[in-house]
Amino acid sequence: MTTQVLSTRTLTRTLWVRQQLVPGHRSVTGVPALVEHLLGLQAQDNLPPYLSLAARSDGFSPADLSDLIEDRTLVRFFTMRGTVHVLTGADALALRGWVQPALDRVSGSNQTSRPAAHLTTAELDAVVRPLLADGPRPHTEIGQALAAVHPDVPEEALRHVTRERLPLLQVPPRGLWKRSGGVVYQYADRWLGRPFAEADVEALVLRYLAAYGPASAADMTKWSLVTRLGPVFSAMAKAGRLVEYRNEAGRPLYDVPGAPLAEEDLPLPVTLLGMYDNVFLSHADRDRIAPDEARKGWMGANGGVGNALFLDGLLSGTWRLEDGRVATTLFRDPTKAEQRGLDAEVTRVQTLLAS
Repeated sequence: MTTQVLSTRTLTRTLWVRQQLVPGHRSVTGVPALVEHLLGLQAQDNLPPYLSLAARSDGFSPADLSDLIEDRTLVRFFTMRGTVHVLTGADALALRGWVQPALDRVSGSNQTSRPAAHLTTAELDAVVRPLLADGPRPHTEIGQALAAVHPDVPEEALRHVTRERLPLLQVPPRGLWKRSGGVVYQYADRWLGRPFAEADVEALVLRYLAAYGPASAADMTKWSLVTRLGPVFSAMAKAGRLVEYRNEAGRPLYDVPGAPLAEEDLPLPVTLLGMYDNVFLSHADRDRIAPDEARKGWMGANGGVGNALFLDGLLSGTWRLEDGRVATTLFRDPTKAEQRGLDAEVTRVQTLLAS
C-alpha cells in the first residue's frame, strides 16, 4: 500500500488546528483542558502562557490562568527542553521523572552549572529537603544554604544546578497576572500533596501527536529533549497504534489513527504569540511553521529578539511593546487581507495586555 504524502501546507494547517489556533476549528475548551491537551505551555517568562491561551480560547481572561496557578490546579515547573512550563498537576508529577535524564545531560554540559557538576543529586537533596520542610523558600536562600555546606562551589552554580536536578516548582505569586514576585521553590509533590508518577511513554506519544502531529520521533525529541524514541514509534506503528505518512521530502511521519488532517486551503488567522511558544519550538523539521530564513530573523545571539508574529501559519515577523502599544517588524510584505487581520490582532493583544 502506498504511503500518503502530506504537503507542507497540509502539515502547517493541521498543526494550527491541533494547536487550537483556528477559530471555528477548536475541539478543546477550558484552560485546564487546553494546558493538558498541549502538554504544557512554554513559560520561561510570565507573559507567554497568557498570550498562548488567549490565542487559543474564545473569551479568555488572564484570571482564567492566574487563578488556577494560585489554587494549584496548574503549576510552573522546569521540564521539557530544560525550560519552565505551565502544566497540570498530574502532568507535572509524571513528566519530570521522564525528562530528568535529559535535564541531567543539560546540567552536565551547562557552563553555569559545571562547577557544581561533581555534587550528586542526593547531596543537593540532603540540604534542600529539610530547608523546605516548613514551606517554600526563595531561590536565593536555597543557594545560600547550599553554599554554606559547599563553600568551594560558586553560589550561582549551586542555584542553577538545583533546579535542574531537584523537582522544585515555582510557587505563586510568580507567574500570576501583573503580580510581581521572585523565584520561590517547593518540591512539586509537597506543593501538590500527591506523589510523583511514572510516565506512560506510549500514551505521551499519542498525546504529543494529537497536539503536534503528524510528526516523527526526532520531532518529539526536539519538543522534550528525551532521546531514543524511534523504537517506541516503530513498535507502536507495527502494532497498529500509529499510522504512517511521508512529507514532501519523503521522510516518515506518524500520527494517531483517525486524527483529522486539515485542508490545504484552510484560512489561518494572523496571530501574535510570545517570544517562545511550543507551536514553533516542537519539531526538528520546522518548515511547516518556522522556515530557516524566518528563524534567522527571529533569533539573536542569545535567543529570540522579539515576540513571534505569524502570517498564513508561518513565522513572519516579531512584535514588541512600546509605551503600551504593539509595534511589529515583518519579514515580508503582508497581503491586504493579512494587513486587515494584523490590525485586528494588534487590537486584540493590546486589549488583553491592558486588562
